[in-house]
Formats: sequence, structure tokens, C-alpha cells
Amino acid sequence: MAEEKKHYMTMEGKRKLEEELEYLKTERRKEVVERIKIARSFGDLSENSEYDSAKEEQAFVEGRIIQLEKMIRNAVMIEEEEGSENVVTLGKTVKFIELPDGDEEEYTIVGSAESDPAEGKISNDSPMAQSLLGKAINDKVMVNTPGGEMEIQIVDIR
Repeated sequence: MAEEKKHYMTMEGKRKLEEELEYLKTERRKEVVERIKIARSFGDLSENSEYDSAKEEQAFVEGRIIQLEKMIRNAVMIEEEEGSENVVTLGKTVKFIELPDGDEEEYTIVGSAESDPAEGKISNDSPMAQSLLGKAINDKVMVNTPGGEMEIQIVDIR
């Protein structure tokens, strides 16, 4: 049997997944079952779009529950490694400047389960994170992006 993928995450990320799972199991499931029950009361199921829609939603909710349970079961907690204060590792926030123009950006490197680029959280599997991991303050790094190569310099790690 194939080994299941490990999901690296912070304690906060795991807590959010557990909250979502609890919501889906306790509230969302009941709402969807109620929608199915109401749609059934409309009669002929063969031409009942409300019923079809509710069943699709039920499949989505059940699929998400399975996905969340698997992610939580295979969670690997991100912990601070000794001696890694000045090195980019999972869970660290990295501030860098783009060279040569000096635009400043900041990202926290997290596991794919909790990545959210709009919130400044990038997956450890992303090209940016892969280029940054293991580097230190003042290191210059070439990053392959969809728009081409970009050179950056790390200015802060916390």
C-alpha cells in the first residue's frame, strides 16, 4: 500500500483544519441532509434540479471531510530546530528584497495544507519556498517564477 503524503503544518494550521472538520460534521452535514429532504418532497427526482444540486453538495461535503481527516491524520507539526534561528526553515517568516529594484516582500513558509498566498503564507513545495529553504540573512538567491528568473536578497528571518 502506498504511503500517505505527510502534511506539514503549524499548530494554528492544524487547529483551523480541525475547526473546519468539526463544522462540516456537525452543522454542514445536517444542512445538506435537510436540503435533500426538502428537494425529495417536490416529487419526481428524475427532473428535480434542487435534488441533484443537494446531492452534489453532499458529495462535496463528504469528500472534504475525508480530505481533512486524512490531512489531520498525516499532520507533521512544524517545530523550531535548535541552531536554526538565522536559517530559513518551515514555519519561518522571510523578508527579502528583489534585486536590483529593491521591492520588499515577506512570506511565511508553511505546509501545503495551510498555504494562502493572499495572507502571505506560501507552501514549502512552491518554487519560492524551495529556493529560500536553508538560506540565511544576506544570502542572494535565484528564484524560478512563472514570469522568469528573479534574484532576491534575504534581509530578515523570524
